[in-house]
Amino acid sequence: MIGRVFPLARPTWPGSVPRPPVRKALGLAYDTDWARSPGARAGRAAVRDLVAAPLLKVIAAPETRGLDRISHLDEPAIFAANHASHLDAPLIVSVLPARWRDELFVGGAADYFFDTRVKAATFAFLLNAVPIERQRVSRQSARVVETLLGDGWSMLIFPEGGRSPDGWGQPHTRGAAWLASRTGLPIVPVHVEGTRRILAKGSRTLRPGSTVVTFGRPLRPGAGTDARALAADLEQAIAALADELGSDWYTARRRAAAGTTPPLTGPESRGWRRAWALDERAGRRGRARDRWPR
Repeated sequence: MIGRVFPLARPTWPGSVPRPPVRKALGLAYDTDWARSPGARAGRAAVRDLVAAPLLKVIAAPETRGLDRISHLDEPAIFAANHASHLDAPLIVSVLPARWRDELFVGGAADYFFDTRVKAATFAFLLNAVPIERQRVSRQSARVVETLLGDGWSMLIFPEGGRSPDGWGQPHTRGAAWLASRTGLPIVPVHVEGTRRILAKGSRTLRPGSTVVTFGRPLRPGAGTDARALAADLEQAIAALADELGSDWYTARRRAAAGTTPPLTGPESRGWRRAWALDERAGRRGRARDRWPR
């Protein structure tokens, strides 16, 4: 009788013995080391260059500006961009020069991109994404990110912490600035225009259009650099890139020097006034692109 019951009986846990905590393998605990193995890197490069890049040219028709501003960089960098669409990361990766593109990882929200095994594996493979927290830098994610930066990898991060709900920018967190001050690596401000019109937050419909990716001059942290001040400088630099796109380089530079650059967060009004101002800004940028020589 015992021989027949034992293999079929479900084991029990003694009530007086505390159960060990269940170790989560998702979120911040998700291990992405496999995504940087030689096989995964080769597969990712093939998908990126043979599938994603040609597809993005059709869907987003990217125009790239400011690459001359980073041509002198011969070291890893932290690329920090505004964020309006899920297209932002693959678009920026597709236009980056190969010396950064081939050794780049993306900071992905742990609670969004790493909440299921399928999503975690997909984004880790396709974008070499690593889980980070949106509003702060946890010890666990900071350790992983600092190790990768120290090993010569570059990083793409979105300091707003999430996609814009209405097209205007959101206040920056200090994550990118904190990492730069810790590692001494330069931050490259990046502004992306047009992705929200193609794939807005909450939309599942692609509407092909045109985009512009603009790279700014690197910001280098000095000894004892305050992360708050560097984060403010970064936000201002991205706003100046947006202003440059909407007017011209000289006008944007004058406004930046005078401290009158229009903020990325838009007007303080709500509802239709913000939407109207966003449409007006897009119209000005369209006219500026028509005037500005390529």
